[in-house]
Amino acid sequence: MNSKLTKTQQKAICSQLGKVKLNLLYKASIHGFPGAAFHQYCDNKSPTVSVGYNNSGFVFGGYTSQPFSQSGQYVNDNQAFLFSFSGEKLNKYPVSNAPYAVKMVSTCGPYFGEALVLAYGNQPTLYSSPGNYYNFNAAELHGNDLTMTECEVYQVEETVELEKPWRVAIWESERKSELMESIRTYRPLNSSVTQARVLLIGPVGAGKSSFFNSINSIFRGHVTSQAISGSCSTSLTTQFRTYTVKAGREGKPLPLILCDTMGLEENVGAGLDIDDISNILKGHLPDRYQFNPSVPLQSEAHGFCKSPGLKDKIHCVTYVLDASKISIMSTKMEEKLKTIRRKVNLMEIPQLVLLTKVDEVCSLVREDIRNVYRSSYIRDVVQEAGTRVGVPLSCIIPVKNYSQELELETGIDILLLSAAVQMLRFVDNFFDELGDQLSSVTNVK
Repeated sequence: MNSKLTKTQQKAICSQLGKVKLNLLYKASIHGFPGAAFHQYCDNKSPTVSVGYNNSGFVFGGYTSQPFSQSGQYVNDNQAFLFSFSGEKLNKYPVSNAPYAVKMVSTCGPYFGEALVLAYGNQPTLYSSPGNYYNFNAAELHGNDLTMTECEVYQVEETVELEKPWRVAIWESERKSELMESIRTYRPLNSSVTQARVLLIGPVGAGKSSFFNSINSIFRGHVTSQAISGSCSTSLTTQFRTYTVKAGREGKPLPLILCDTMGLEENVGAGLDIDDISNILKGHLPDRYQFNPSVPLQSEAHGFCKSPGLKDKIHCVTYVLDASKISIMSTKMEEKLKTIRRKVNLMEIPQLVLLTKVDEVCSLVREDIRNVYRSSYIRDVVQEAGTRVGVPLSCIIPVKNYSQELELETGIDILLLSAAVQMLRFVDNFFDELGDQLSSVTNVK
């Protein structure tokens, strides 16, 4: 059987479920639309993803972690959700009444809580009723077209992990101490600069502010939250902030400044303006500059630094991307990131990628962060991120920020500190290149 779901659509669904793949169990055009045919191939299989297709070209369906049966009863499932596609974007509608998430009806196809039924009453038609079980907009889900052209059911299967790590890492507490010390004792190669300035750029909610909070937590010795962070559809960061990491509660500032920006958004006039990025890179923006997405910074603005020194400029750019959203990254966002990369390349500033929330996309990593480099799924996500952003795999570092934890964990710390050390190495590359340029000019004279 050939899957009607595209590879991109399959990746988008799998990104919500972890380190998994989809195995096609049932296809109505081959096995038939009647409920008996569906139950013959799908009963006692779990978890599953059910997908409907209609005459209007809509692709939609639902996920349940519970096995199908013909009991006639409702089944509780707080993990269940409905979904639809808008182009490449996955729209997700979580269950709102978990005890009634799925109903087991012998004469119907997949039956999601009196809200959506694929192949209703042995017929190739939908039943759709948003409300008490799942909240969704019917026009957005299926365009109000209740005529089915196809129904597929996939079993969700965990993928096999690599036995041999695809990247070497040392997880002992001594390694954490070494990484912390290398950051404390770092000195930029240019004597006129005392602190390396690293710019964090990424979509809304990717974890830029959380990365600073996490690094700061390690050096404070406990989880802290200085920079505003959280989940929101629009950027919680509205100012340009320069955060200095300190060695302890009353410790000295470390030689690393993390510059936080407003999140990138797809639409024009929303999120961080690309023209503002040039000003940030050149060192023109003052700390706490208030972003205006519709109007880039003007040289007449209050606080504009007209003659920035080398210490004010950005020495390394780090893109912060959500691992669970790489496969469903929109074309607009991909193009925006590549436009920024071109600007940064012209200024010869080294660039890294932080891949955050890796624990949310792989169950093995969720169980133990030290499995991150043994996960074939994480390796695949890293490879896809490299392709979409246009950077080599050696420039992509998977991390987990502190979000729900109350205490520090050595494995999480080592990943985060390794990322910070790599940033400082790239800062060295920046100053090396700058030194070579000055030597060339001196030799010409």
